[in-house]
Amino acid sequence: MAHRREKLLFLLYALCYALSAIAGKSYYDVLQVPKGASDEQIKRAYRKLALKYHPDKNQGNEEANKKFAEISNAYEVLSDGDKRSIYDRYGEEGLKQHAASGGRGGGMGMNINDLFSDFFGGGSMEEEEKIVKGDDVIVELDATLEDLYMGVSLKVWREKNVLKPAPGKRRCNCRNQVYHKQIGPGMFQQMTELVCEQCPNVKFEREGYFITVDIEKGMQDGQEVVFYEDGEPIIDGEPGDLRFRIHTAAHDIFRREGNDLHTTVTITLVQALVGFEKTIKHLDEHLVDISSKGITTPKEVRNFKGEGMPYHLSSKRGDLYVKFEVLFPTSLTEDQKTKLKAILG
Repeated sequence: MAHRREKLLFLLYALCYALSAIAGKSYYDVLQVPKGASDEQIKRAYRKLALKYHPDKNQGNEEANKKFAEISNAYEVLSDGDKRSIYDRYGEEGLKQHAASGGRGGGMGMNINDLFSDFFGGGSMEEEEKIVKGDDVIVELDATLEDLYMGVSLKVWREKNVLKPAPGKRRCNCRNQVYHKQIGPGMFQQMTELVCEQCPNVKFEREGYFITVDIEKGMQDGQEVVFYEDGEPIIDGEPGDLRFRIHTAAHDIFRREGNDLHTTVTITLVQALVGFEKTIKHLDEHLVDISSKGITTPKEVRNFKGEGMPYHLSSKRGDLYVKFEVLFPTSLTEDQKTKLKAILG
C-alpha cells in the first residue's frame, strides 16, 4: 500500500513538472543551457548571466533584479547533484517536497548575494579569468517593429564545426617546463623543455540544426541574443559564443527613436479647421484614437502617452508622437474664395 502511495506521489510530481514546463521557463532555459549540460557549462552560463544582470550593474531596474534572482535560483538547483536529479524527475514540486522532508529545496532559504559571493569570491564584479576561446559567430538577424513590440521566437538554421573523435593520438596541453641540470660542483644550468601530453585525437565535422532565437519585447537595434559556447569550437579550449545581432527593418508607418514611436498622418484642410475622428492601427493591431475637436495646425505634433515601444525587461512604455500634415486644395473657385473670406475674414 505504501509503495502504491509513493508511486502515485511520483506521478503527481511528474504531472506538476509537466504543467510548470508549459507555464514558464525551466531552470535550463533560464541559464540558456541544454538539459544534458555539464557542471562546467552550467557554471560558465551562470557566471556570464549573473555578471550581466547583477543589481550593481542594473540599479533601479526591477526586471533585471528579478532576472538575477531567477538565474541564481536556477543555478542553486542545477549546481547541486541531488537537487538537479530531483528537479529533472519531478520538477519544482519535487524540490518543495524534498525541502519539506528535511532537504533544501530550490532557492528555499537561499541568499542570492551569498551565492554570488561564494561563486565569484567576495561578490565583486571582477573580470572573468582569461581562457582560450574559439571565435564568436555574429549573425545579423532582421526583426520587424512588430517582432520587437510583441516579442517573437524565430527558428534559424545553424551550421557549425563540431569536434568528433578521430583515430590516433595527438600532442596537447603543451607547455614549457623549467628544470635545473648540474654541470659541475655547485654549478647548475637552467634548462627549458617543451612538454606535451598524449590525448585522443579529434577532428572537425560540419553539422546543421535549427536554433530558436527569442526576441524579447523592447529589444533595441544592435542588441544581441547570445548563445554561450555555441560559436566556433577550438581544440583544448572553450567554444566561442553565437551572437544574433538585431537589425530593425524599416517600417511603412512607424519610425522608432529609443522607446518612442513616430508617425505622420495627413488630414484635409477642413479636418484641420473643424476637427476630425480618426484612428491608426498599432503594431499589435489595437486602434489608437487620434481624433481632434479643435484646430490642427500644419506640422503640429501630438504626444500619446504610453503608446510607444515597451522598455526591455520593464513594464514601462514609451510614447507615440503623431505629426499632422494638412492637405491644402490645389485651387479654389471665385465663389469658394468669396465664401471663405466671409467666414474667415
